[in-house]
Amino acid sequence: MAISMEKTIESLYEAKKYQTLRDILSSQNEADIAAFFSEVREEALPILFRLLPKDLAADTFALMEPEDQELLIHGFSDSELKEVIDELYVDDAADIVDEMPANVVKRILQNADPEKRQMINEILKYPEDSAGSLMTVEYISLRPSMTITDAIKRIRRKVRETETIYTCYVTDNNRHLLGYISVRTLLLSNENDKIGDIMDTTPVCVNTMDDKEDVAKKMNKYDFVAMPVVDDEMRLVGIVTFDDAIDVMQDETTEDIEIMAAMAPAEESYFRTSDIKHAKNRIVWLLVLMLSATLTGSILSYYESAFESIPILVSFIPMLTGTGGNCGSQSSTMVIRGMSVDEIKLKDFFKVVWMEFRISLILSLSLAVVNGLRILLFYQDVTLAAVISLSIIGTVIMAELIGCMLPMIAKKCRLDPAIMAAPIITTLVDALCIMLYFNIALRFFFFFSYPESRTALFFCCS
Repeated sequence: MAISMEKTIESLYEAKKYQTLRDILSSQNEADIAAFFSEVREEALPILFRLLPKDLAADTFALMEPEDQELLIHGFSDSELKEVIDELYVDDAADIVDEMPANVVKRILQNADPEKRQMINEILKYPEDSAGSLMTVEYISLRPSMTITDAIKRIRRKVRETETIYTCYVTDNNRHLLGYISVRTLLLSNENDKIGDIMDTTPVCVNTMDDKEDVAKKMNKYDFVAMPVVDDEMRLVGIVTFDDAIDVMQDETTEDIEIMAAMAPAEESYFRTSDIKHAKNRIVWLLVLMLSATLTGSILSYYESAFESIPILVSFIPMLTGTGGNCGSQSSTMVIRGMSVDEIKLKDFFKVVWMEFRISLILSLSLAVVNGLRILLFYQDVTLAAVISLSIIGTVIMAELIGCMLPMIAKKCRLDPAIMAAPIITTLVDALCIMLYFNIALRFFFFFSYPESRTALFFCCS
């Protein structure tokens, strides 16, 4: 909803021109209205919501933030609440019930008709991350013995009760899934054709207990508008629609990004999460990473005498650790992304490692040549150029391999691969990089250069 439109609505509300407001709101999309309602004053929200036509009000209510929904429910009469609940699709109603406090849930279920209440409870009994919790039980089922004419009549009778009609599912008398047929196929077929003769008999489906992220991936793989959900006996119990699948993919992506940034996933939007909650989500990982960084400090302390003997070594530490961290982050990001879209599987472990090793050779040699030439140009020191070049080669190869292996190991251990993302990999690579760097440097300078520093270097090397 454009900013100018929002200002128009606010001015009309202040002027109490409710009929004009109703006409304007009725012409808007429910998603835009829900977004606008999240910004209006609390006292204005119930009045503006009551101006919406019944169908639009239910669609808008399903898209509103839980806090706004709760505010409206408290202000609804029982008859108003019943009207909204009756117009909601079952999966949307179940999502709302799942977000509300117990006293509000009780009131919602009391005002839902018995059939819808039973369907809501059916969905709520499934685990939160399962296909069963995501599905809607409102779908169109056909019988194989039906003619095209019978099927179209049934679709017309059920169209108002069903979230999507683009795909119809063919079941037997015991609800076993036999196949599916698109409305397009129905419209292009002869009126007397039997459903059983033209349906697709190889239906792709998911189980009620399948992870909802896997369901979303499967829908993306097959370009489905809806995915049938069956129980252990292949009985059709519901469908997952594409809008719910998109929500799952968005939530999972957000969660992965937060975990990769070393934060606990937030349950609410950025502005609706309190300052204390934001800090709480971040502090644990920050403490872990801060304390783990003491390992790097201990390694640097160990080589303190080398600093004193060859001070120039210190100036290259940020460049080496930064390069290693960046390479590890790039590698882990590519692997995590590949696993999230099922492009990379655990069985590909050695294939991925070999590929990243080849990539690391190309990257490390390129970076080493550039830095070697730079050091020769500015410092005219062949030994220093050789040390930095070899350190870069070792660091890049090590970082790339760690970056690709850790997420896959996490997956094998049934952990979220995103845990092994940039912060942890960078901390680990920093420590190993410094150890590698000083071991190479000390041996080179001990044997080839700086004879006046050999006593201090001897103790470091030993």
